[in-house]
Amino acid sequence: MDLRHLKAFKAIVDLGGFRKAAEHLGYAQSTITSHIQLLEEELGSPLFDRLGRKTILTETGRRFMPYAVQFLQLYQKVKEVPGNEDFPTGTLTIAAPESLTVYRLPPIIHDYKQRYPQVEIVLKPSPNRESLNGLRTGDIDLVFLLDKEWTEPDLVINKLANEPMMVITSPAYHARELSAETLPDLVEETLLYYTEQGCSYRMLFERYLQENRVFPKTSVESWSVEAIKQCVMCGLGISLLPYIVVKSDIEEGKLVGVPWKERHSVATLMAYHKERWLSPALQAFVKMVKQHSVWNDNLVGVEGASLPFIAT
Repeated sequence: MDLRHLKAFKAIVDLGGFRKAAEHLGYAQSTITSHIQLLEEELGSPLFDRLGRKTILTETGRRFMPYAVQFLQLYQKVKEVPGNEDFPTGTLTIAAPESLTVYRLPPIIHDYKQRYPQVEIVLKPSPNRESLNGLRTGDIDLVFLLDKEWTEPDLVINKLANEPMMVITSPAYHARELSAETLPDLVEETLLYYTEQGCSYRMLFERYLQENRVFPKTSVESWSVEAIKQCVMCGLGISLLPYIVVKSDIEEGKLVGVPWKERHSVATLMAYHKERWLSPALQAFVKMVKQHSVWNDNLVGVEGASLPFIAT
């Protein structure tokens, strides 16, 4: 069974068609078609149904898919055999949301590359749990999330740190304690949300407002937490973001922030597949993450403050 045929098969499944798979792998489409035909001849059954412009797996294709993934993962393991714990090689594919990619991971990646320069690191944007599918298909080695704690039977999920949340506003506004009496006035505020529906802290804020029957008249959505910060600085409205994202801006006086003290909490989580062989490169990265001091930020002054209400 030719490795190229398995790569072609997986690429078609992942990308949704023969043309996209050919472009991704750098082959002519006719070559990809030939690879699949040879694979189907060897298995004695078609792997795909072509319905108009759609390419979908047959029952044989669905049953064959996990074995193809295992074959490709085994090949990757064989490539990494020459490596060892002291001098790992290979590629690590890591998925993480913007907040962690910008504010948590860079110091760790810097130290890791200094120690293990032969390992290539690929960072993929990952705002929510959809990236966990990449662990199951073998496309991603390690996932970082900002989420509540939970478990999955096939994954190892480590909690690295609680992430305090901050309600933020422009310094031009006056902040005072939010109470049952002042809560309805949030209706007059513009709320800025992170666009991704799977974002835990967006859901946190929305749930809180819904539970208190507060339905603001206006809202603004953005795909970027950096864009949200800039909008808040300009006085456009208020938002809820992780403390790590706004820490320096608050210290510099660009934003006013008061801790969120609701019962719903957010944590930084690290996940990898329970049955995946941990290469020396991956073992070294996981170990460095757990030991790195970046997860132990000094949060003095964050705990014990009041959640603000931004007066109109």
